Amino acid sequence: MKPAAHPFARLLAVAFFWGGTWVAARVAVGEISPLATASWRFLLAALVLGAILLKTEGLGSLLAWRRRDWLGVTALGTSGIFLYNICFLYGLKYIEAGRGALVVALTPAVIALADWLIFRAPMTARRFSGVVIAMLGCLLVVTRGDVHLLTSGAVGLGEVLILGCVVLWAAYTFIGRRVNQHISPLAATFGASLTGWAMLTTAAALDGSLFQLATLTVAGGLSIAFLGLLGTALSFTWYATAVRDIGPTRAGMFINLVPVFGVLLGALMLHERLSIATYLGGAVVILGVITLNWPNKAVSA
Repeated sequence: MKPAAHPFARLLAVAFFWGGTWVAARVAVGEISPLATASWRFLLAALVLGAILLKTEGLGSLLAWRRRDWLGVTALGTSGIFLYNICFLYGLKYIEAGRGALVVALTPAVIALADWLIFRAPMTARRFSGVVIAMLGCLLVVTRGDVHLLTSGAVGLGEVLILGCVVLWAAYTFIGRRVNQHISPLAATFGASLTGWAMLTTAAALDGSLFQLATLTVAGGLSIAFLGLLGTALSFTWYATAVRDIGPTRAGMFINLVPVFGVLLGALMLHERLSIATYLGGAVVILGVITLNWPNKAVSA
């Protein structure tokens, strides 16, 4: 049997795919509503994940879920699918894909901070300084280098929504760590996609936009397919597996590569040009995350 890919190799691929989701999502929401985009994305993801789950684990594993398992995947679907995608897709209607990806680079620092404050994970002075550096970098990205914008009210809804993505993904990560103690990462990702899709579809139906697809082009359709297959079905499962195998902080550190891919792909495919202050802020965020996750010196024998 061919050995499974190393968690770090999979996480690198996940970072690339998630960098691509910023571009794909911006294309899709430029053609149809964010709620409709998210609904069709997660319908596709749930169908693919469900088929894989039935083939690998069988129907019996799904029928064996207990009440706590359904509550767990519903919490995952609410935080990482429903609420996250509302913030993600509506946020991208207001700000550039590359800039949004740079804001989300703060996520590993928030995960580490929450792990320390809530779950009492060890926090050294170096790691804490990494959290502070990353947050200062995020401040530069959000304000484009002019921190006075915070007090003048010039920081818009798009920035606030993308910051919401950071908090929601941290919540999804920790909920997933608990859920994966009882069911597999594949099963948890399927359950989250299914419950999240149900919420998004209900919202899109109430909004009246679910079947308003007349303006959807081939590029928009391919973008939704990319979001559902590579950006969700594959990436979410690999990320959940990595959280289970190497822990949320080490897995979360790879999220700092998402903005690198997001900015590059945004420049190549959407011709986005960001300010020097925004790039500088992104570099500071990544520096903070590297500081946060820098390995301790090995003790010599």
